[in-house]
Amino acid sequence: MNGLWLVARREITTRGRTKGFVVGLVLSAVLVGALAVLPRLFSGPDSFTVGVVDSPALQSALAGAGQQGEDGTEVTVKPFADEAAARKAVLDGDADAAVVGDRRTLADGEVDRELGALLESAHQAAQTQKQLSEAGLDPAKVSAAMRVAPLEQVSVGADTRYEDVRTGIAFLLVMVLFFLLLQPSMYVAMGVVEEKGSRIVEILLTSIRPWQLLGGKILGLGILALANLVVIIVAGLGAAVATGFSADLPPGMAGIVLSALFWFLLGYAFFATMAAALSSLVSRQEEVSSVISPLTLLIMATYFVSYFAAVEPGSGVARILSLIPPFSTMVMPVRTAGGGVPFWEIGVAAALMAVATAAMLALGARVYERAVLRTGARVKLSEVVR
Repeated sequence: MNGLWLVARREITTRGRTKGFVVGLVLSAVLVGALAVLPRLFSGPDSFTVGVVDSPALQSALAGAGQQGEDGTEVTVKPFADEAAARKAVLDGDADAAVVGDRRTLADGEVDRELGALLESAHQAAQTQKQLSEAGLDPAKVSAAMRVAPLEQVSVGADTRYEDVRTGIAFLLVMVLFFLLLQPSMYVAMGVVEEKGSRIVEILLTSIRPWQLLGGKILGLGILALANLVVIIVAGLGAAVATGFSADLPPGMAGIVLSALFWFLLGYAFFATMAAALSSLVSRQEEVSSVISPLTLLIMATYFVSYFAAVEPGSGVARILSLIPPFSTMVMPVRTAGGGVPFWEIGVAAALMAVATAAMLALGARVYERAVLRTGARVKLSEVVR
């Protein structure tokens, strides 16, 4: 085991200090953080300024509502002497809209949808109070008589309040898992070929066993990939908390995060071992892309299936493929983010993927041990297996 950890530490220090890894780590955190901030940036302003001309009832209605709109949007009311002053304020950007004489709204273009709804609600309340007073009725008593407790809403089906957010998280998981499974596997393949082509592997295998060299390489690069995933998760959740978007996140986020980490570890062990086994068949970097093409196609197929599962997490295709290795490494966490996955399906998928990963580790180690010392022409996989 000392040899395995020695190789792993060498991979961590060598790859972790490269400029490409550090830049990629920073870019990943920035991009995910930006994705968490963008919904707030494009959700419209957090406050509005409304001009009022000859409309004391509307001004009173807005003030009586605490000058707060839905979702905490602040509304500031500015009285103006006449319509000309209100027009100038709107055109100069000092007011988002202005209401003139309880009859019309002035705006530079189209009124913001949220602001329009707020103004319409305040206008209806103000005019109702005014008309009740003109009819000789006490507005307070009428309001009290009309105040009825709202109906209690009880969902007898799936909770769809967080459906859009869950879909967005699922799409983000698809992209993150795809890159974090493909890129480290490529690093493993290139590292194996580099050591084999330079014949450094012959020197290393005089001190450690082949499975220790292979396991240390996979373990070291896997720790770096896991650190990248953790940074992405922390950056995304941190940005969500900073922008207030965390209030819109669905319940069970801890389960979604743990699911992503668990399935990433199984998927990385499977694909990285496969990459090492296939790349040990060649001795030149130019041949890496062709020899690991089956791995690339398999990861791409898993990506497209998981992308479909993000759109239709409850479909039959998504449910079946989320149980089949190695598709389950990306499809199951996507379905988990969508919600409503039975525990028995998660257990079956995890057990099958664990068995598949163990089988790949055993087969990959055998292929690597038999092919890594055979330099020169490309070794046939069937010959190595025999």
